[in-house]
Amino acid sequence: MDTSLERKVEYQKGKSVVHTTVLVESGIYSIVRHPQYLGLILLVLGLVLISQHWLSVISGVTGSVLFYIDVRKEEQSNIEKFGDDYKRYMQKVPRMNFLVGVIRLLRRRKRG
Repeated sequence: MDTSLERKVEYQKGKSVVHTTVLVESGIYSIVRHPQYLGLILLVLGLVLISQHWLSVISGVTGSVLFYIDVRKEEQSNIEKFGDDYKRYMQKVPRMNFLVGVIRLLRRRKRG
């Protein structure tokens, strides 16, 4: 399977793209830093809204909180891995706020 992320990153054959050695800042990563987690959280919350059961609400909120905690851990790992480049990227691109990410991207394109 060849995804757009796989075409933009450098990683060793036989390893997952999560072992990339290059910081990707284009495509969806120019809008939000963690699109996979954002998608999962939105999916979970959508399922909660569809089911409208108290057990779904508890498990959905718990799952979303755990995903968010995982995002924070991943960011610490990325800071250690990519250093100041990742810190600059964090200043430019929001963690998971898609709307703010689109607005910032449009402003950057206007300036450039």
